[in-house]
Amino acid sequence: MASVEKLPMLAEGYERLMAEIKALREERPRVVDAIEEARAHGDLSENAEYHAAKERQGQIEATIGDLEDKISRAHIVDPATLSGDKIIFGATVTLLDDDEKPVKYQIVGPYEADAKAGRISYNSPLGKALIGKKVNEEIEVTVPSGDKFYLVEKIDFI
Repeated sequence: MASVEKLPMLAEGYERLMAEIKALREERPRVVDAIEEARAHGDLSENAEYHAAKERQGQIEATIGDLEDKISRAHIVDPATLSGDKIIFGATVTLLDDDEKPVKYQIVGPYEADAKAGRISYNSPLGKALIGKKVNEEIEVTVPSGDKFYLVEKIDFI
């Protein structure tokens, strides 16, 4: 049974999910054609093309179902409409690490997270530690490489 919990996400994350589902729906007829073509080759028990196409069809249908669930539960947040002095979903945060070097992260949904691009999930260890914090508060996060300490330098809603 699917959860009815809303999934916060930014508009661009929602658009990315919509584009992915559109591409999969466009691929459906090609896979059906591949199944029909492979079926025409005869004995299905030893027909690798048939089994590969059927497997791909199953993957597509499962992924579409998963994406439709996420889209139906999406709660789109526009960070530009937010404000406040605490870190919340959608906020862009500038932190100072142990070496006083600034690092910038935006708090996003789990399906939009990309740490290399400075986008961390609200339910990641660092995301959880940041939610609710204010400027000049210190944060300690346990990550696989050990404990990290940060100071919240700035909170933006952009």
